[in-house]
Amino acid sequence: MPPVRDGRAGGPAAGPGGPGAPEVSYDRPWAALPPEFAPLLRAEHRRLTAEIVAEVRRRIPEFARPLHGSFGTGIQLGVRQALDRFADLIAGDDAPDEEGTRVFRALGRGELREGRSLDALQAAYRLGARLAWRRYSVVAERAGMSPALRAVLAEALFAHIDGIACASVEGYAEAQADAAGARQRRRHRLLELLAEGAAPPLVREAARAAEWRWPQEVSAVVLGPPADPWAPRTSAAAPDWPAGVLWDFERPDAFALVPEPRDPGRAALLRAVLAGRTAVVGPAVAPERAAHSLRWARLLLDRLLPDPAQQRAPRAVFCDDRLDTLLLLVDEELVRLLAERRLAPLEALTEKQRRRIEETLLARLETNGSGPEIAARLGIHPQTVRQRMRRVEELFGQALVDPGVRFQLEVALRGRMLAERGPAERGPAGPGPAGRVPARRDLTGHDLTGRVPG
Repeated sequence: MPPVRDGRAGGPAAGPGGPGAPEVSYDRPWAALPPEFAPLLRAEHRRLTAEIVAEVRRRIPEFARPLHGSFGTGIQLGVRQALDRFADLIAGDDAPDEEGTRVFRALGRGELREGRSLDALQAAYRLGARLAWRRYSVVAERAGMSPALRAVLAEALFAHIDGIACASVEGYAEAQADAAGARQRRRHRLLELLAEGAAPPLVREAARAAEWRWPQEVSAVVLGPPADPWAPRTSAAAPDWPAGVLWDFERPDAFALVPEPRDPGRAALLRAVLAGRTAVVGPAVAPERAAHSLRWARLLLDRLLPDPAQQRAPRAVFCDDRLDTLLLLVDEELVRLLAERRLAPLEALTEKQRRRIEETLLARLETNGSGPEIAARLGIHPQTVRQRMRRVEELFGQALVDPGVRFQLEVALRGRMLAERGPAERGPAGPGPAGRVPARRDLTGHDLTGRVPG
């Protein structure tokens, strides 16, 4: 066998390794190898392919399978393609290899389909490179290749394997993106079915297709408009949310469904995600009742939260803390009718008188009639409380003794006060005369303006 000459064009070339060392391109080290070496490598490829496939199957458990079907075709095609492409590069054919790239990307995609990471495939590439170098070094020695050129051969081989590995990584990433996109589309469909209150069998099947673990409870989360009208709602991006959350923030009525919202760790994470945002978290319910949680959350958002311009600090409201308020909001006309009938004795009073008697009567119902406690709650003198209570007894008489009537009176008073504190009567959006935004509270005593009390 005639000796292989160093360099591509007549004799030794001066390179970074000193006289006689070939010049080596970092991106194309095979360009420094003589083209006549390529046929010598190809002559070894049939046996080398069989050796690599056998060793990969023997040493890497993930590939220890019979060479049947797509697995056998894929691994043998991949090994032969890698070896032949290396010989082509040495021969001077370094045009883009679309077919080879497709094969190695397909191998990466296959690993994701098998439910594996790329570790096994990368291990197979490393093993194949070692076996190929072992065979190629023998061929180079027989061909009389100088030690400097054999070093270039090793560099070129491992650079080639790096390129193959990169193609497989790209294929794996593409498959991940495709799978994530398909799964997200299926989860959007599941979200729609849950929000519509679709039939349970249909919803269960959609959950299985979307790979969504069926929880014990869910809560709907609706987002209010940002204080900055130009700020996108998608700033509440999904990557921040707890795992398993179904979401769609592209729609005008952006909302999400959070599994297991009352789990302590999940609840803390949810509060952290919603910090600094205007949002309402619906009551925790069984997944089949998610549409109700969503309806109640939207009701509380539309009915109680102030305009963004009126809020000092955006905040999240949890419906589970305000179920009594929700009860009054679910059928406002019925509550209004109850108020008209039970609070009819107050109609003859002036507006100012009526409000004073109403707040005094509600305080009495809530405190079982303790004068000092009523005075402390209303911030007035006990003598004033006694005067007002005499007036309350004149107006309502023995009705105050009946537990059923007392309950209806409390519902009527709470409903009327809640209605009067709604969006239509919030008052000016800006600060009041003293430079402060007046606090608005719901009937559980919570400040709805987002201002810290005190």
